Amino acid sequence: MSDDPEAPALIVGLGNPGPQYEKTRHNVGFMVADALAGRIGGAFSSHKKSNSDIVQARLGRRSVVVAKPRTFMNLSGQPVAALARFFSIDAANIVVVHDELDIDFGALRLKLGGGEGGHNGLRSISQHLSTKDYLRVRVGVGRPPGRMDPASFVLKPFSAAERKDLGVVVEEAADAAELLLSAGLEAAQNRVHPR
Repeated sequence: MSDDPEAPALIVGLGNPGPQYEKTRHNVGFMVADALAGRIGGAFSSHKKSNSDIVQARLGRRSVVVAKPRTFMNLSGQPVAALARFFSIDAANIVVVHDELDIDFGALRLKLGGGEGGHNGLRSISQHLSTKDYLRVRVGVGRPPGRMDPASFVLKPFSAAERKDLGVVVEEAADAAELLLSAGLEAAQNRVHPR
């Protein structure tokens, strides 16, 4: 985390473009970005230099860019790196919100750096930023049932039971992203992670 609480920050929600992916598990990052945009009263507009849709706002004392890359998930790195360059944002001030298979549905985990756990969107971002040291809001989507291929599972819509709680999960993930920027990683983890 940058030592400067006023440094500009970037929150990126990961997902796939197009209506057929809108309600899938892989698009929970987009859902969180939409929730954040709704809170700040901003509408996404096209940022051609990065191939992303963005909203610019202030969260506390920081200027923040909320972004949804327009590329497919596996190519997320290029838009994220382009945004970081364009807005002069260090990796330590980038928060990536993404779906996480290794966490139960609805649970959230916050971390800085580490592995990508087979998540191609994260792998692409790490590659293009030349570092893994960016912040992550990992939104649990649970494990695939039986022998279902994880790649198929994340492209399926949430179940009816999950959809009942999805709105709350998305709002909590948006809270967590804001908290990371306002309070820092350790304080945010203390509040978000279960005791």
